[in-house]
Amino acid sequence: MRAPIGNFETATPVPDCLDELTAPVADAVRNWRAGIPADRVLYVDTDPRWADTAVFLEHYGSDLTEQSANCVVVAGKRGGETTLAACLVLSTTRVDVNGVVRRQLGSRKASFAPMETATGETGMEYGGITPIGLPADWPLLVDAAVVDLPYVLVGSGRRRGKLLVPGKVFAELPGAVVLEGLGV
Repeated sequence: MRAPIGNFETATPVPDCLDELTAPVADAVRNWRAGIPADRVLYVDTDPRWADTAVFLEHYGSDLTEQSANCVVVAGKRGGETTLAACLVLSTTRVDVNGVVRRQLGSRKASFAPMETATGETGMEYGGITPIGLPADWPLLVDAAVVDLPYVLVGSGRRRGKLLVPGKVFAELPGAVVLEGLGV
């Protein structure tokens, strides 16, 4: 199948390539509940050397910039309690951690989670964290601009490979909250 965005030679429906995904992502695909069928989510094989967004766009084409999104893990703290959450914003923006995220989590302080926490809690590789397959009890904060795109390029759970996901899917994932201004 030809990829709906980018210059990728082929794109495979994720149900047909579960072995390419981390266990949490593959499990989420097996237990798919979104209104859009799982076979509309596509996997493209990419070189792990180019996994970081800026390097990826330089290598695979800057025309992907407007369709790329980053998923980051944040930690909100209040009264000795820590709440982990994921944030999904367009790659042309950054997460408003100290404003929108902090308020949404009801935290006194919010920051990016340490790499060991992000990878350990998600079961995904750093540089490949994706909203699909996150822990079910986590909030998933999604910038409204991401949901509006026909397809979005995000991590696959590994540094090798990316997912092409219809933007509307992100609003249907467990714990999803769509927010204006999350990406600034």
